[in-house]
Amino acid sequence: MTKNYQLYGDPFSYYSAKALAYLKFKQISFETILPTPEIYRDIIIPRTGVQYIPVLISPDDIAVQDTTEIIDFLEERFPEPSIYPSTPCQKLTSLLFELYGDEWLLLPAMHYRWTYNEDFALKEFGRIAAPDAPQETRRKIGEKGSARFRAAIPALGITPRTAPAIEAWYEEMLGHLNTHFALYPFLLGTRPSMGDFGLFGPLYAHLYRDPWSGDMMERVAPHVAQWVQRMDDPDGAQGAFLSHDSVPETLFPILKRMFAEHFPVLAETVSHLETWLEAHADQEISRAIGEHVFTLAHGSETIAEKRLVFPYAQWMLQRVLDYYGALNPSQRVTVDEFLKAVDGQEAMRIDIKRRVMRRNNKLVPA
Repeated sequence: MTKNYQLYGDPFSYYSAKALAYLKFKQISFETILPTPEIYRDIIIPRTGVQYIPVLISPDDIAVQDTTEIIDFLEERFPEPSIYPSTPCQKLTSLLFELYGDEWLLLPAMHYRWTYNEDFALKEFGRIAAPDAPQETRRKIGEKGSARFRAAIPALGITPRTAPAIEAWYEEMLGHLNTHFALYPFLLGTRPSMGDFGLFGPLYAHLYRDPWSGDMMERVAPHVAQWVQRMDDPDGAQGAFLSHDSVPETLFPILKRMFAEHFPVLAETVSHLETWLEAHADQEISRAIGEHVFTLAHGSETIAEKRLVFPYAQWMLQRVLDYYGALNPSQRVTVDEFLKAVDGQEAMRIDIKRRVMRRNNKLVPA
């Protein structure tokens, strides 16, 4: 039995960064353990049945995999200060930004890492796989260890056709976030919400920590870089969410684009998964189930490209829609007014007929 919580992960990892920031904010005593091949073989796979990080092992020897489940597991044990706002518009906004950070910002995060930061990334993969290896050999080791991540780039829809649109979208978002963080320390006030932790994964692990994109962030969006630094070193600050269930209008442009581009992909995911489950009712749900066409705005153009359909995104979407669906009538009126202001009313009406759940760290029909 361990004295501290143990997090098997590394700041270089998209989702590990999200969990690490949470542990620091809550001032939970923990140690980070590098996920070497031996650790995967001897601990991660035997304890979780899958080969994904991060993995949390508690002092009472409970293993938890997946950042959302890790954070919710810890929220039950360390409820104050909560990272979930208690008011409806703010809590919905927090869940939306977590979904966006976890699922859709993969596109710029992966694009910038493997287009502009490849040498650094390969050396980091080598450092994790063989921390005692000479530095000059880490790049070669990293080439093997990173193969499945690099192979995922076209699967996500990152191609020469979409790359300019991804960069324009990301730089636009940086501008909106820079304006917002010039006025507010976090998304919804002086306390980070689940939405902040969702954004932190891509914006820190890939887009700040990787040198080329980190230099760009410092240059074009210094207030975003300062937010990243606050998230990485919270210094025990608890803060508060804004009063009167206020969602700053500085976030509205990001929410509008979220509903315009990401939610059609989520709706397609729900539709594809429903069809897939009808044909594969007794099978474990694959990580990808076919492909579909998605679009990104680029100036006056609309760029269309194919990408794989990832069922896990539905599980994340269910969290958002379940919260919205459980609102009482007076809360629903308030939230619908907010959604109308960010062009989100139609998007939130996605009808999920075949729900999914996580069991033993794998996605299964509910």
